[in-house]
Order: sequence, then structure tokens, then C-alpha cells
Amino acid sequence: MFELKSDRLIRNVAIFFILVANIGCDQISKNVIRENVGFYQTISVIEDIVTITYVENTGAFLSIGSSLPHTLKVVLLSVIPLIVLFFGIAYILMKKNLTLMSALALSFAIGGGIGNIYDRLVHGSVTDFLHINLGFFQTGIFNMADVSIIMGMIIFFIQSYTRQKARMLG
Repeated sequence: MFELKSDRLIRNVAIFFILVANIGCDQISKNVIRENVGFYQTISVIEDIVTITYVENTGAFLSIGSSLPHTLKVVLLSVIPLIVLFFGIAYILMKKNLTLMSALALSFAIGGGIGNIYDRLVHGSVTDFLHINLGFFQTGIFNMADVSIIMGMIIFFIQSYTRQKARMLG
């Protein structure tokens, strides 16, 4: 029994560090941009493929919801997501049979979500700054929290695919 509690403690500490690392990378990168790049200034990182353009997003993904009334925007883009993220953290920490990949995927997604909600609550908007242009494919302007969320989704889909494939094979 002691070994199980010890394993659970190590697992929860690892989850905590993954969450903190995701939030920390996001917040540090946003602070560097706010302090060193002018608003709407564009800096080429890799020719015109990867650029930094500092913008503040008052909405959600691709500015969706930016024109909503303030109170509704706060509820839909901060309060409800914050409640969902809180329950997500509780789920990760309390679910005993959650796979390592699921815990990792959720930790990345929740860490990114917390980073963006922190911006909304503290700064009134989310700092975005990365843009990728591959010619045939182009992103909107995003941040490291968005990268964390996408990585969490990719990990989740990879796990789902491999589990489904294993079920079909055996």
C-alpha cells in the first residue's frame, strides 16, 4: 500500500511540474514580447516563414468573441473556462487509472488554458505573437499557451489512435 501512495505522489508531483512548466514558458515568453516588441511590430525569425508580431487578443481563438459585451465575454472566456480547468486538474489528480499519456495530454492542455486565462484576468486580453507561413498553410497569430493546448490534443489523438489500433489487432 505504501508503494501505491508513493507512486501516486510522484505522479501528482510530475503533473504539477508539467502544469507549472507549461504556464511558466507561456508567461515568460509573453512578458519578453510585451517588454521588447512594439505593438503590431513584426520581426522575422526564419525569413518570412516564422515571424513574431505582437498583438493583444480580447477574444478567444482567432479573436472569436472579441465583440461580445464585457460581462458576457468575462463569463464565456474566463469564468466558465476557469471552472472547467479546475475540474480538469481535479480529474487528473484523482483519477486512479488515467494513463500516463492521458495525464500528459490533459496537463499540457490545462497548462495552456491557465496561461491564457491568466492573461485575460490580469491584462484584459491574451498576448499573441507567433505566426507561421508555409505558403500553402498559414496560421493565425498565436502564443505558447496555444502550443501547449495543441500539443495536448496531439498527444491525446496519438494515444487514441494507438489504443484503437491495438484493439483492432488483438
